[in-house]
Amino acid sequence: MSLKNVNTALTAAITLFVLYLGLSFILIPEASTPGVGLPTWPTGDGGGFLVMKGIREFAMGLVIAVLLVTGHRRALGWVLLMEAVAPLGDMINVLAHHGSTAAALAIHGLTAALIAATGLLILRETGSAHQAPAAEPAELVFR
Repeated sequence: MSLKNVNTALTAAITLFVLYLGLSFILIPEASTPGVGLPTWPTGDGGGFLVMKGIREFAMGLVIAVLLVTGHRRALGWVLLMEAVAPLGDMINVLAHHGSTAAALAIHGLTAALIAATGLLILRETGSAHQAPAAEPAELVFR
């Protein structure tokens, strides 16, 4: 299997997972929240913040999907690196609010690492394509 096929499969899996997370937080935030590692449920009308998280996740998934489908692989690599910041931030948030360290590292930390690694693999794939030696140009004769 080529590097491009592996990268495409990883990116497709990431895309589907991020879209699923987004929809889960939009449609059923009360069922999605216990698994993120935070120790307490938001008080008052905090559910609206969970829907905002869902919309953020869903929009991030759409960006990845559009770049994957349209074949903009170099931009896709950079976007994946940028989007790895979100689960990294979630990990820091869980740790800062005295949530589960295991969940912070295993869920959010590993997700950030997987997304960043996939982005780097895609950049490596597209970088090698840009660095391939070009054929010698035909000699032009000006008269």
